[in-house]
Amino acid sequence: MSRALDQLLSILDIETLEQNLFRGLSPQVGWQRVFGGQVIGQALVAAHRTVEGRLAHSLHAYFLRAGDPAVPIIYEVDRIRDGGSFSTRRVVAIQHGQAIFSMAASFHKKEEGLHHQVKMPEVPPPESLPSEAELKECLIDRLPEPVKAYWQRERPIEIRPVDLSRYLSPENRAPSQQVWIRATGSIGDDPSLHQCVLAYASDFTLLDTALIAHGRFILDPTLMLASLDHAIWFHRSFRADEWLLYAQDSPSSCLLYT
Repeated sequence: MSRALDQLLSILDIETLEQNLFRGLSPQVGWQRVFGGQVIGQALVAAHRTVEGRLAHSLHAYFLRAGDPAVPIIYEVDRIRDGGSFSTRRVVAIQHGQAIFSMAASFHKKEEGLHHQVKMPEVPPPESLPSEAELKECLIDRLPEPVKAYWQRERPIEIRPVDLSRYLSPENRAPSQQVWIRATGSIGDDPSLHQCVLAYASDFTLLDTALIAHGRFILDPTLMLASLDHAIWFHRSFRADEWLLYAQDSPSSCLLYT
């Protein structure tokens, strides 16, 4: 297990203060604000700890204020409903006496039913793509400085882009991309933890996808970017420490806030 993954599992193991009240910490990595995926993951952990025998099937979240990485985050869970098949939870993350994030999550006991799935995109398997270590060794000197800084940072999630051309030249392209993702080591067999790790990972490269159409990079110093909301649907079981294809697209961009 990598040091970064060990740190991620540590920050997801939030502290229980009392019933429905939890405290989470942020890694001290020099960021000016808390990574959104961390807040989603910790909030989902808090919600999971108030539910027994059910896994999350969806969540809808809003980022209300920037999180301060120097201050613990308090997660307050409201047990909205426990029904025969579904449980609903509301989670509010609090810092400095103010809500910085809110999330509604629904949990469902395992039941059989109709199921289908659209065909996944035809892309090269992850084993045929260069690893992050190989990319760093071969391409790091060719990358723009913001992208170079992004790829040099150790992460708990390995990312293998299907198409590297987007990172090598700032050309306007269709705003979509596919990346393979997985945790950088085994995380055990608790399915709720796999959901929380994937919730954390789901915030990687999304903003970057929206910038592809404009030939810009997420670390461009002339841009100020932030997630405003986030939604996840868990349709079936999975392992976050095995390869998953993350297919992303940005259908529209028109509203600008300054």
